[in-house]
Amino acid sequence: MSGTILPAVGERTSSILVTGATGNLGREVVDRLRTRGVRVRCISRRPLPGVESVRGDLTDPAVVRSALAGVDAVLLMWPLLDAAPAHDLVAELTAAAPRVVYVSSTAIDDEAARQSDPIVQVHADVEALLGDSGLRWVALRSDTLASNARGWAAQLKAGDVVSGPDIARTAVVDERDVADAAAAVLLGDDDQRGPYVLTGPEILGRADQVALLGAALGRRLRFEAVPPDLARSRMLADGRPEHLVEALVAASAHRPESGLITDHVERLTGHPPGTFGRWALDHAADFA
Repeated sequence: MSGTILPAVGERTSSILVTGATGNLGREVVDRLRTRGVRVRCISRRPLPGVESVRGDLTDPAVVRSALAGVDAVLLMWPLLDAAPAHDLVAELTAAAPRVVYVSSTAIDDEAARQSDPIVQVHADVEALLGDSGLRWVALRSDTLASNARGWAAQLKAGDVVSGPDIARTAVVDERDVADAAAAVLLGDDDQRGPYVLTGPEILGRADQVALLGAALGRRLRFEAVPPDLARSRMLADGRPEHLVEALVAASAHRPESGLITDHVERLTGHPPGTFGRWALDHAADFA
């Protein structure tokens, strides 16, 4: 079950830098590390209360250098749709030589010369940079996070229809399970290898998720797929950056369906991954 206490591991790490600490996944990781008594630091433009913070972002080498001082391990979530600025980041990581746990994507095709869409491509590019760096690092390839459904909250306040670009079915994973796995690897032995492929227990499409969310809310919800051009215009009208909109539209059009379900969450955490239905029940208040 998601949110259970992590099994005992070798806690050699005394200080961990968490990037993306203000996001859905990052906050969960920070909570788990602090519960274990680990000293946590983050890089953020919006510092987290009670967490040591270095103000700035990952594209500034001076900020990264300051944040890495005295750090034993790093949870890395790359925030951009361009891997080029990550060269300077990896150079700073290499100089400081911490262990690195990189949150990547299950959609990476290791046999492909180019990935299906810009979002997956940047994950593959960052993995390649880390692989060439000489760092001790491991990839946690995560499937679609359940918390992405929070993006539907505004539509559900207006009615019972969620509309948007359809995306290929995948084994949607609870971000709490990914956080448990990340904490286990960050606090574990140095000889851990990857990549670990983190999935939920069932293959779901957007319509499946919306129906499960409706069951949790006691509402008859439905998903309405819209064509790419309409999805693009709506996202642009909502104020999303154009490059992000184009990446999301490309992902909806080109990312292949995945039937992959693994046991890696359970191997790392000692508990099976939770279902999206359970996530929806636990987060029903987010959609009230």
